[in-house]
Amino acid sequence: MPSNTIRIRAKVTGGITDVKTLISHPMTTGLRKNKKTGKKIPAYFIKRVTAEIDGKQVFIADWGIGISTNPFLSFKVKGGKSGQTLKLSWVDNKGKSDSKTTKLS
Repeated sequence: MPSNTIRIRAKVTGGITDVKTLISHPMTTGLRKNKKTGKKIPAYFIKRVTAEIDGKQVFIADWGIGISTNPFLSFKVKGGKSGQTLKLSWVDNKGKSDSKTTKLS
């Protein structure tokens, strides 16, 4: 599993949890060619991103090749309290994954 691919901030204001995250990932489409060999560069992208607050799934995103390199993701969910745990996870099309846990502030 890759490590340190996720940077995350999560803040609760008025019962709404605002999550902002940056994920380090090349996100290649499979449509570009290697300039030297002319062969296509294989697709390599994040398929799914999920978020849980204290073990309860609150967010799911299914992605494809149209997402940029090192994607920034921002979303809001109802609920969450300061001090609770937020876990953000991703899985890519090659089976690699990563997750990071942080406390809500």
